[in-house]
Amino acid sequence: MFGMTPYRGRKSLARRRWMDLDDMFDNMVDYMFNNIFNEKGYNLLAHSPMKVDIKEYEDKYLLEAELPGVNKEDINVEIRDDILTIWVERKEEIKEERENYIRRERRYGSLRRSFPVDDVEQDKIEARFENGILYLDLPKRKDARDKVNRIQIR
Repeated sequence: MFGMTPYRGRKSLARRRWMDLDDMFDNMVDYMFNNIFNEKGYNLLAHSPMKVDIKEYEDKYLLEAELPGVNKEDINVEIRDDILTIWVERKEEIKEERENYIRRERRYGSLRRSFPVDDVEQDKIEARFENGILYLDLPKRKDARDKVNRIQIR
């Protein structure tokens, strides 16, 4: 962590000792977040939201969802009541058996994002998954493209 202490003249030895303890605690927290949570076994799905970009074009929307480390088979996309939902459910079980040693680990993570899609031709949506990114082409309905509502200001 980055901390600044304003200069207040000479510090007493007792006060300096507490500042050293504060620095030690800050370093410990930095180590925990920078090293422990970045290890290979850390489950990113359980702790970070799905990063999504939505671009609007004249005839469609393009949705790009970042899903690093996810398999295509773990991704679900569904539309219900004009709401597009993307969810990822990942279950993993590791079994190792050796002489006098048994290891069994289980990991589970899921995340979900939903978006309103009332102006989209739902039966013409196309999806592809490449290099950890889910791409959804969402064609606009023709009546939604031509519809412009002017609001009169009073």
